[in-house]
Amino acid sequence: MPLSSNFPEPELTLGTIKHSDPSFLTLVLQDEIGGLQVLHKDQWVHVPPVDGAFVANLGDLMQLVTNNKFKSVEHRVLATLLVKPRISVASFFAPMDSDKHVKPYGPIKELLSENNPPIYRDTLYGAYTGYYRVNGQNGSSALPNFRLH
Repeated sequence: MPLSSNFPEPELTLGTIKHSDPSFLTLVLQDEIGGLQVLHKDQWVHVPPVDGAFVANLGDLMQLVTNNKFKSVEHRVLATLLVKPRISVASFFAPMDSDKHVKPYGPIKELLSENNPPIYRDTLYGAYTGYYRVNGQNGSSALPNFRLH
């Protein structure tokens, strides 16, 4: 998105490309400027800011442990041309650092059946985030790398 030369410091404007978060859950508090969009049915949908409300984004780890029962949300943040700075606060709910290389995560056994076999392999969160940092922020999901088939 080209930025107008009227923007005070276009080189400092931040947005994000399409991605999903590697965590279980992300809570976002947006200011009134917004800029958050989610991908729904191959269309980008603006998420209007609501004063005092949190946006809840399910992440890749939630999709993995629920065996696709819940889907991580692909989203992006558009750079804005407003003079006022945008402020967003995000909280990521993910395994503790001490568990990242010890505890494997996989589909919840109670959600599996003969008709609903596991889609993903058990994996360490540290291995997932390592792969995500290299490959998952290029606009495509890192989850396919952790599928069984």
